[in-house]
Amino acid sequence: MAAPAEQLPPGWAAEWDATHQRYLFIETNTGHTQWEPPAASPVGLEGQAPGVTPQAHAGHTRRRQYAAGETQVYYGGDGAAPGASYGAAAPGLQPQQPQGPLFTPGLAVENQFAAQQAAAQPGVAPGQGGYYGQPEPEYINGPAFDRPQYAQPGPVDALANQFGQMGMGQKQFQLYTTNLLTSPPDPRDLHRPPPEIRLPPNSCISPSPNANADPSYCRSTLNAIPTTSSLLSKSKLPLALVLTPYRTLDEGEEQVPLVTDTVIARCRRCRTYINPYVQFIDGGNRWRCCMCNMTNEVPQLFDWDQVRNQPGDRWARAELNSSVVEFVAPTEYMVRPPQPAVYVFLIDVSHTAVQSGMVATATRTILENLDRLPDEDGRTKVAIICYDVSLYFFSMTPGSTETSMLVVSDIEDVFLPKPNDLLVNIGEARASLEALLGRIGDMFQDNSILGSAMGPALQAGFKLMSPIGGKIIVLSSTLPSVGAGALKNREDPKILGTAKESGLLQAASPFYKTFAIECSRTQVSVDMFLFSAAYQDVATLACLPHYTSGQTYYYPAFNAGRTEDAIKFAHEFGKVLAQPIMLEAVMRVRASRGLRMASFHGNFFVRSTDLLAMPAVPQDQSYAIEVQIEEAITTPFVVFQTAVLHTTCFGERRIRVITLALPTTTNLSEVFASVDQVALVTFLANKAVERSLTHKLEDAREYIVQKLVDILVSYKTSMTSSGAGASAQLAISDNMKMLPVLVLGLLKNVGIRQSAQIPPDIRAYSQALLTSMPSQLLIPYLYPSFYSLHNMPDDAGTIGEHGVILPPALPLTSERLERHGLYLIEDGQTIFLWVGRDAVPQLVMDVFDLPSYEVLRGGKTTLRVLDNPFSQRINAIIQKIREMRRGVYYPHLYIVKEDGEPPLRLWALSMLIQDRADMLPSYQQFISTLKDKVNIAG
Repeated sequence: MAAPAEQLPPGWAAEWDATHQRYLFIETNTGHTQWEPPAASPVGLEGQAPGVTPQAHAGHTRRRQYAAGETQVYYGGDGAAPGASYGAAAPGLQPQQPQGPLFTPGLAVENQFAAQQAAAQPGVAPGQGGYYGQPEPEYINGPAFDRPQYAQPGPVDALANQFGQMGMGQKQFQLYTTNLLTSPPDPRDLHRPPPEIRLPPNSCISPSPNANADPSYCRSTLNAIPTTSSLLSKSKLPLALVLTPYRTLDEGEEQVPLVTDTVIARCRRCRTYINPYVQFIDGGNRWRCCMCNMTNEVPQLFDWDQVRNQPGDRWARAELNSSVVEFVAPTEYMVRPPQPAVYVFLIDVSHTAVQSGMVATATRTILENLDRLPDEDGRTKVAIICYDVSLYFFSMTPGSTETSMLVVSDIEDVFLPKPNDLLVNIGEARASLEALLGRIGDMFQDNSILGSAMGPALQAGFKLMSPIGGKIIVLSSTLPSVGAGALKNREDPKILGTAKESGLLQAASPFYKTFAIECSRTQVSVDMFLFSAAYQDVATLACLPHYTSGQTYYYPAFNAGRTEDAIKFAHEFGKVLAQPIMLEAVMRVRASRGLRMASFHGNFFVRSTDLLAMPAVPQDQSYAIEVQIEEAITTPFVVFQTAVLHTTCFGERRIRVITLALPTTTNLSEVFASVDQVALVTFLANKAVERSLTHKLEDAREYIVQKLVDILVSYKTSMTSSGAGASAQLAISDNMKMLPVLVLGLLKNVGIRQSAQIPPDIRAYSQALLTSMPSQLLIPYLYPSFYSLHNMPDDAGTIGEHGVILPPALPLTSERLERHGLYLIEDGQTIFLWVGRDAVPQLVMDVFDLPSYEVLRGGKTTLRVLDNPFSQRINAIIQKIREMRRGVYYPHLYIVKEDGEPPLRLWALSMLIQDRADMLPSYQQFISTLKDKVNIAG
């Protein structure tokens, strides 16, 4: 600890904290608290915010930093940019635990509120006690500083007022208002961390910076929870969680802590898992649940190190220090022994599929990725079934290269032609599997059959694997036309853009939902890879992944003869095959008393009121859950806990637990100041898609616009001097100032956009992305990135501390396009290189190896790396964009000439969402319309 100052700076007071046996320093005008003696300046240490010691960030990666620290890293320099942390003060770290045999937070005062009422310690000699042996400063020893005596805590009711706003000693959120009419969107704002989570002192028993959930795992639309449903209703803000429980870990990130001793402490009443927000009482022998307040016994082996067979350190246990933790589950968490991972490939071998090159590319990719399939325990099983209007099974003999094909033409009553050797162990039958994958393309190269029996093929795959469970991977190029699940081409250009269009986004056949639910019951998940130059009915076929926790991938006009198409599919398919998956998973979200999970959005089947069935959870799939406040909340903070019971790819039953603690408030301004705009728009995207399916597309658009208007009206009437009268401004809190442009991006996204030109397959696939992508992928999909390359800074495209440096992002408007310029626009799914018509020959030569703009051709391309620095930097930027986000997606690259093909040019320009396009307004027009609606409503 830094040596204490001789006297406190103006505006500070010191108070003895009996619980932690040290002084707590309080900024009197704001209520901000910290454990370190305050320095005279607002920023006491260079590069450190008040209340954060240099050790606080030492040894942690960037993602582990607190919000204020993140902001300083982002903007550079010692202090944050104005408003860069949404008005947040520096986060106060949880106090360091005193060393001893077993420090028990809450032991002296059993009620969690009462810990904040304990007064000072009497009779501590100068130079001892609170400063761990360091001399006490003058302001404590002086005559004006009276040491208060121990006081018995009062009853809980007497403490209620202390937590009326956000908890004693806890700095309140500061609300900064922005006028949207004069504050254009700044793309940098989307990289700011969400508003800081400010929990009351002593709410957490661990000083670990990992004690609360990282936003990449779990984030809330509100980081301060209203105590009543009426306060939430007044704000017009939705309360929801956005979850990505199985996200990819970036290079250098720590693995999720694993508890291997099978000692799992859970609340007897609400079944909450022990976490950093419980309290230990009765000498540490019991713990109080942070959700329902139930007192529970600490398990006998909780403090025993089973590896060393000696007493263990309770405070080193992962579940008390980390908000994201995995437990190895004992046998009572198993309905049956962990099953092996099973992959059944259903490959369309009809004429269209073979001619497009899909069959050859798919089989080659499977062959090249056999070693990447999860098979740590050597139990993984594989089967291959091909289909056109018949089914083709393959018997693979272990230890041999021989395979035999068995044809089933009766698709009305599907059966397995052989009981054994259709589903084989990948290691035992490796030789025959490799031989088969190398021959399938040749076996069907002259196939002239056009039909597809996808439904019967699904039934066959289900029969083969349903006793075990696993993943069916469908690769289809043809609309299912015969047998169960046969579909008709219902694409009708006349109804596009009309009220009837939403019918094309709903499933055309009940077979797929019924089959999906049956799959879910038997732990079978389905992934769909759809390739087509014609109508494929993505809306219907996407039902299978939707209800079985799978994923849909769509490749319109696929032609493997184009290198770019083959590379994109092979890259994405290969990553899907190599991904570890959670098998036989069920997920449940628990919350503190007064909160209830109201509705669920994402790819799963709701088995009971709050139990989500997920046969196979892929990495980076996201879910949104709406939360209701059913009764008044009386605690200073609430806890949400997500538990995912699953089997790993290598046959171990585990429970992943993610805990998020949030403060409560009775203050509407704090509710607004705590809004996480990224989580909010992620939830709105899910609601918009749901509404387009249950109502009409127009209803979905009206819903999100009205939701935004309601929020703006509530903010204007409650937080501004205009009140209910008309205003020349359009006010919103600083932390929500990107919300209108994100909503505009959602309105202009092909999944929701008003247009008579969007094919229903494209729209349905976009909706599948909107409801499954994590926020890191969804935000650029709604608000693309736009870079100027011809005049980018010298360091752009070179290697920096965090990899390749990207150019500064530009606002999404064509006003930034210069006729001689080169620009990059990308949304995570597609990359456009925009070339101005007056681009100088040297630029065209350096980037495209062509003499002039006139000979440059637009369209899908692969950009070669040329022998000059500019080409190398641009290729490095493109490669960085393809790799920097989680997920398997590998965006195509298109060259777009300013005077090139109109469809391609309009597609690229449609990403500049701040411009007017078709019937859709520009950002300024949208804001002006919002202002009028707010003034009328307010």
